[in-house]
Amino acid sequence: MLDIEKMREYIEHRQYAKIRSEIVEMNEADIAAMLEELELPGPELIQVFRMLPKTIAADVFSFLSIELEQTIITMLTDREAATIIDNLFADDAADLMEEMPANVVKRLLAQTTAETRRDINHLLQYPEDSAGSIMTVEFVDLKEDYTVAQAIERIRKVGIDKETINTCYVTNQYRKIKGTISLRMLLLSDTSERIGDLMEENVITISTLMDQEEVSRQFQKYDFDAMPVVDSEKRLVGIITVDDVMDIIEQEATEDIEMMAAITPTDKPYMKTSVFETFKKRIPWLLFLMISATFTGRIIQGYQDALSAYAVLTMYIPMFMDTGGNAGGQSSVTIIRSISLGEVQFRDMLRIVWKEIRVAVLCGITLAVVNFGKLLLLDRVGMQVALIVCLTMVVTVIVAKTVGCTLPMLAKKIGFDPAVMASPFITTIVDAVSLVIYFQIATRMLGI
Repeated sequence: MLDIEKMREYIEHRQYAKIRSEIVEMNEADIAAMLEELELPGPELIQVFRMLPKTIAADVFSFLSIELEQTIITMLTDREAATIIDNLFADDAADLMEEMPANVVKRLLAQTTAETRRDINHLLQYPEDSAGSIMTVEFVDLKEDYTVAQAIERIRKVGIDKETINTCYVTNQYRKIKGTISLRMLLLSDTSERIGDLMEENVITISTLMDQEEVSRQFQKYDFDAMPVVDSEKRLVGIITVDDVMDIIEQEATEDIEMMAAITPTDKPYMKTSVFETFKKRIPWLLFLMISATFTGRIIQGYQDALSAYAVLTMYIPMFMDTGGNAGGQSSVTIIRSISLGEVQFRDMLRIVWKEIRVAVLCGITLAVVNFGKLLLLDRVGMQVALIVCLTMVVTVIVAKTVGCTLPMLAKKIGFDPAVMASPFITTIVDAVSLVIYFQIATRMLGI
């Protein structure tokens, strides 16, 4: 790969012949990565992009971030932009159009071919994050009565513009899918054999309205490189390929991580997000968690008598809050991951709760035993206080793990993202509950 500093030097000294000779030897993905890393101002960026041969410009464009795509497409002439869009796969072009201002989209579509406009508009009609919105309409379809020779001839004729030709789809006159056949099978079969006799009839399909997260699970389950997408009438309307699924997995994982850290999800890379944008994504959750944490203060205020009589109890409040939050976080993260992978369903809740309670009892007793020794040997507190602290520890861990495993399941059931119910949210709940448990046990055992 070309040295970035050398490329900057070429650009600075306007050595365009050297730039062109270097980049035409590079892989399209590497060229896109280089353009991202150079962080060129608009005029220089478009100048370098225009040096790309027309045969690879669209491929390089498809590897760029959406921000860089927008910068380039708005600086190209209408004819240049239309050429790029016409040479993009329809799903990539639709993704670009979704992010562009309406007036720019209208201007660009007016310059593209009728076929490109039809394909883009077709994809844009589906809900965001559905299978229909991420599929591509560029696939090879065959008929049952084709011979192998006719099928190969059709692939040669139309395959150059298709997303993949490794798997071809056999449809009837109503575009309903009848089967699939691989290019490998075609090449190894006699040229006179009928496609209908060779095709695989047990076809696994995806609905256009299926959520993209479920789509990724289907690919993981069946281990396909591509899967057909059908509409409500079971007509073949597109395909989803494994490279699209990899993007989905990255997007969903990033979204879950951000939600679990109490951050509103964003599509932009960290270094390309402004300070104010980052602030807007984080402050709502911080405000919510801060306000909800006031309940903890109210609980402590309500037990001032117990605290004033036994000031030593105050020492262990942070320990319960931290331990409870950590215990709940362990359960919630485990369950959220299992929900995302389709390993557990809402009907499994009782089994999950029972399992987490047993785990919590083992964890709680272990923590209590270790803590009991510390309280007596190092802190030198009385036996009664030690028992209060250790009993509270066991109950807190049990409650925390129960809350941690049930909230994500309930969130999924009512239609929320389970990741919302992750560590920060659960910690706030468990903090309040653990304090109530602590003070209730203390007041009863100490007779306050």
